Amino acid sequence: MMKRLLHISLIPLLLFSLSAEGRAGEGVSHQYMDSCMVRIEGGDTLYMAWLHEVWVYPPMRFKNKRQERFYWRTVRDVKKCLPYAKMITRDMAYADQELAKLPDPKSRRKWWRTYERYLFKKYEKDFRNMYASQGMMLMKLMDRETDRTSYELIRQYKGKTSANFWQFVAKLFRNDLKEEYDASDKDRIVERVINLVEAGQL
Repeated sequence: MMKRLLHISLIPLLLFSLSAEGRAGEGVSHQYMDSCMVRIEGGDTLYMAWLHEVWVYPPMRFKNKRQERFYWRTVRDVKKCLPYAKMITRDMAYADQELAKLPDPKSRRKWWRTYERYLFKKYEKDFRNMYASQGMMLMKLMDRETDRTSYELIRQYKGKTSANFWQFVAKLFRNDLKEEYDASDKDRIVERVINLVEAGQL
């Protein structure tokens, strides 16, 4: 099956002139310009640029139209949901910090109800406009970002009863909130798309 052939991690690239060789440390200063860093050694100017990671995969070869549609739907859904997964992860980290400051379960429940209303207002409109496949993708990406399944997240913030209820609802639609993200096997295409999207290659 498709495997990642090579992951090239590009370190900061130094563009240098031959006349600067052998003089490192002599009168060195750094200045920042609009798009790159400038390093001045003696009378020579060296330009330093930070480049993105580059991912190299084998070309996609589809056996049929169904596989091709699945791939491009995955690209669409990742591009739509990945920013939300990252935002929600930050929201959760903030919630965890605030809840840890509160002295008892009652005050934590009260704080969470208020924050939950804020989150609902923040995301409701966008989430209602998502396709079903994008809702499923968001659950995958949340597991990838937090290393916790949707079931675990619901259980943490809403309790076991609520988590079991939503797991029951998910099962009715042939989904599973306890399903874990698996970048090396069943979710390898999703992982490939994520890497390419984050690197600006897709």
